[in-house]
Amino acid sequence: MSRRAFTIIETIVTVGVIALLAAMLVPGLRAAHGVARSTACASNLRQIATACGAYESSNGALPAAVLYFQDSGGIRTVAWDFEQRAGQWSPGPLWTYTDTPMAIQQCPDFEGPSTFGADPYTGYNFNTSYLGHEGTYPVTAADGTLLDGWRTARMGTPPSAIRSPSTTATFGDGGWRGGANKFMRAPGAREGDPGMACAGTQSFRHWGGCTCCAYLDGHVAQVAEPRRGTLMTDQLAQWVTDFPNNGFLSADDSAYGGD
Repeated sequence: MSRRAFTIIETIVTVGVIALLAAMLVPGLRAAHGVARSTACASNLRQIATACGAYESSNGALPAAVLYFQDSGGIRTVAWDFEQRAGQWSPGPLWTYTDTPMAIQQCPDFEGPSTFGADPYTGYNFNTSYLGHEGTYPVTAADGTLLDGWRTARMGTPPSAIRSPSTTATFGDGGWRGGANKFMRAPGAREGDPGMACAGTQSFRHWGGCTCCAYLDGHVAQVAEPRRGTLMTDQLAQWVTDFPNNGFLSADDSAYGGD
């Protein structure tokens, strides 16, 4: 018995059906991959928040967001995630409290250089406006004494003094026009510099335009709507924040520990 070959029309129809099925499948695969990366990010933030809680239990306070020390003729920077000196990095204070520090400090949905010196990983930021202690560069006092490290630090709010731990952000997806940032800022410019605040926003880079955030009580959630804040001018929104790709978690400081 002879077999009838496919006609040109039948071949075209078959190819068209396959192409249609592929077109229907690709968005689903992209969505699945996007959800998977968002889930991995949330897992990273949960582990970082857990490490931060363990640090607090051992030391009686949260880690500093950043401190600067005069060290052997140079500046040693001790941030919450990494230490830096002379263009070299080393593990920061939270590394002791996690089993996989190399795996959890890079957001899976962010590919880009660090905007803070020699940091090898980037993508996450720490609530510096309210929770993290923040030092300044070493200065010389009137009596000639060198002031650095904790002696120049603006102290953060103790977690026990935060009224709503379940709505106070600790770590999240950092982002501004220049890439990532690792110092989360509240929109009220508590530090006195609206430009600095607008460079410390969150990146809404995950599937569906969401950002991941770990809260002081330990849970992790997504926030879907970026906020500008009252001090963000149109110029700051465009040239510093890159709003709405990046933005604040709330229009006021309530999501950061403010009243």
